[in-house]
Amino acid sequence: MDALTLFGLFAVSAMLVCYAFEARSSWWTLGFAFACLLGSAYGFLQGAWPFGLVEAAWTLVALRRWWRSRAPS
Repeated sequence: MDALTLFGLFAVSAMLVCYAFEARSSWWTLGFAFACLLGSAYGFLQGAWPFGLVEAAWTLVALRRWWRSRAPS
């Protein structure tokens, strides 16, 4: 496995873990957003720009969810 593949494996694994724990804390949602950003970078570095674009969109969605979860009810 080369370094880029390991980076992609880390990014996707981090996304999975953070998504699984999102209900526990808003910090997991922020972690999910960061992991999506890493996944987006991986997609662009790999040359799979559609994957990179979709992951960038997920980053924005997750950041919005994190921001809204912090707002007072």
